[in-house]
Amino acid sequence: MTAVDWTEITSPVDIQLVVADMDGTLLDEHSEIPSDFWPMLERLQSRGIEFVPASGRQYATLRSMFADRVPRELSYIAENGNVVVADGKVIEVHGVDVAVSRTVIDLVDDAVANATHDIGLVLCGLNTAYIQRTDQPFVDECRKYYHALEIVPDLHAVLPSVEHGDETMLKLAIFDFGDAETMAADMLSGIARDYQVVVSGAHWVDIMSLGTDKRRGVEALQQHLNIAAANTAVFGDYLNDLQMLSAGECSFAMGNAHPELKAAAHYIAPTNVEHGVITVVNRLIG
Repeated sequence: MTAVDWTEITSPVDIQLVVADMDGTLLDEHSEIPSDFWPMLERLQSRGIEFVPASGRQYATLRSMFADRVPRELSYIAENGNVVVADGKVIEVHGVDVAVSRTVIDLVDDAVANATHDIGLVLCGLNTAYIQRTDQPFVDECRKYYHALEIVPDLHAVLPSVEHGDETMLKLAIFDFGDAETMAADMLSGIARDYQVVVSGAHWVDIMSLGTDKRRGVEALQQHLNIAAANTAVFGDYLNDLQMLSAGECSFAMGNAHPELKAAAHYIAPTNVEHGVITVVNRLIG
């Protein structure tokens, strides 16, 4: 597929669902929601068009970013598709098992102990996220994405709550102060045989169950809301957005997107710094 510039869209499109990634897509260079987003959202809602944030971020984090400014509950695709929420209710949850959780904890502990990679692990539970690394730069980075966050002495101690059914382990997220793609290739090739290893940013890698991604989250919402792919617009910038692009016939890679997204999208939108999502959506709805 050869993507064309968004300016090739010259007339309004029958869009009923807009799905946008957050970091590098909707959020600006300061990782904030642009001020001109809120008037756009009001226009969408006045026309009955659903806007859905789709992110690797935690559901609690996403909701805290929008709930105070929005008169009614939004739908959300959180944790890279492992949690799907509609009308304030969780409609779909996916997770990983205790075995891979234990394996990844040990891999990360060994890498840190041997100083092969400067990394930290987040166990992403449905109730909260868990970390054991306590240095402030790592904790601050985690709090950007996981507002419900608990520091524990040893991540292994979280696993019995999963085994007993008191917690669901949605995914495992590794933060690398260096290059996440290099680390994933070095450390996680064995994991990738049975689980999905997704580079979700320059410094983040997510480990999830096979078949779980943002596309599946979009499809769950499309079914729940009775909206077709033909009436769906999707925006993304990084590899964890790649599958999601196929869920909407209006698919946009941001101007700052990874090359693989630009190769897969129908259109190229302006960059997130240029508020590309807002610019394009305003064109789509006229």
